[in-house]
Amino acid sequence: MAGEEEDRQKGFRMLGILDVKTPCAREAVLHGAGGAVVSGLIHFLTTSRVRRSFDVGFAGFMLTTLGSWWYCRTGRARLLVQQRVLQDGLKNKVAFEGTSRDPGTKTPRDPGQLGPPETMNTRDPPSP
Repeated sequence: MAGEEEDRQKGFRMLGILDVKTPCAREAVLHGAGGAVVSGLIHFLTTSRVRRSFDVGFAGFMLTTLGSWWYCRTGRARLLVQQRVLQDGLKNKVAFEGTSRDPGTKTPRDPGQLGPPETMNTRDPPSP
C-alpha cells in the first residue's frame, strides 16, 4: 500500500518535460493512446483516408483519455469517501468504547418504545 501511494504521488513525466502528478492521469493517457491507435487504424482500414484517420485517432485519444480519467477519478472519490467513513467509525468506536454510546454493545430497548404485546397462540400446545 505504501509503495502504491508513493507511485501515485511521484507522478510521471509526459513527453519528457511535463511532470504530471494528478492521480489517474498516467492510466488515462495510456488508455487514450490505445484508443487513438485502435480508432485511427480501424478508420484507415475501412476508408484508406490518412488525414481523416488521423483526425479520428485524435478524437479517439481525447474521448478515451477523458472517459478513462473520469471513471478513475469517480472510483477514487468513492474509495476516499468509504475510507473516511471507516476512519470516523473507528474513531467513534475507540472514543465510545465501554460507554452507553458504544456501537458494539446492544442496549435493551426502552419498554415504552416496544410495539404491541405479542399474543401467545393458545390453540397449539407448546413444542418441547
